[in-house]
Amino acid sequence: MKKKIAIVGLGLIGGSFARAFKKYTDYTVIGFNRTQSTAEKALADGAIDAIGTPEDLKEVDIVLLSMYPKVSCDFVEKHMEAFKPGCIITDDCGIKSYLVERLTPLCQAHGLYFVGGHPMAGREVSGYKASDADLYRGASMLLVPTEASTPEIVKQVKAMFSQIGFGQLVITTPEHHDRMIAYTSQLCHVVSSAYIKSPSELEHKGYSGGSYRDLTRVAYLNETMWTELFIENKQALVPEIDEIIHHLTEYRDAIAAEDEQTLFRLLKEGRQRKEQFG
Repeated sequence: MKKKIAIVGLGLIGGSFARAFKKYTDYTVIGFNRTQSTAEKALADGAIDAIGTPEDLKEVDIVLLSMYPKVSCDFVEKHMEAFKPGCIITDDCGIKSYLVERLTPLCQAHGLYFVGGHPMAGREVSGYKASDADLYRGASMLLVPTEASTPEIVKQVKAMFSQIGFGQLVITTPEHHDRMIAYTSQLCHVVSSAYIKSPSELEHKGYSGGSYRDLTRVAYLNETMWTELFIENKQALVPEIDEIIHHLTEYRDAIAAEDEQTLFRLLKEGRQRKEQFG
């Protein structure tokens, strides 16, 4: 019998997951979405096999939560009694400690499994219309085992994500995940959003090239989602913001003082760090 997977939230990430499971596996894909028209579009596109109802959860083997962290947890709490016994719940949210703390005890108490997840793939645009079955080809998928999982369940989840093209499956802890994502993702979005607020932005056309595009690309963000992610991960993100402020101040002071020796050293250190770690 074909396995059934429910994708809860059909935006860029959830929609891409739905398309990928349809393209690369024989799973039956059930789609849940707050906006009915989006679910209907996904059904018409063949990205899902059916629009989900709470009754469908009784038949679903795997649930992939693809909404904001709080809403994802609320969905599980609201439908806890509807899930099939032994159902595997995973997610694609950008923070992990919050979900693990809320969902682990719930799943343990109701005979469900929970493995946290986070795909290292995305685009600066959002919404189902931007979804792509090949978004995850070659990307890294971060997985967070919990006390509501077992080695065998984690193995099954790894195999499932491998089927749709992830090139690397990384096992981590909620704490390490959130600390690293604060640096590799969240800080980048903060810097890009702050950078583009310069008054010079109003006159950049004709003066900007690749460097400008690279640094401002993720300023095209979903402010609702990122506000929640930043605040829920403040313990990891605030120190990273403090760190970059410290280093920017070093550069600023060296330039203002025309301290060529210090500025040369700072720039050389940055280049060497990039060469060493990519």
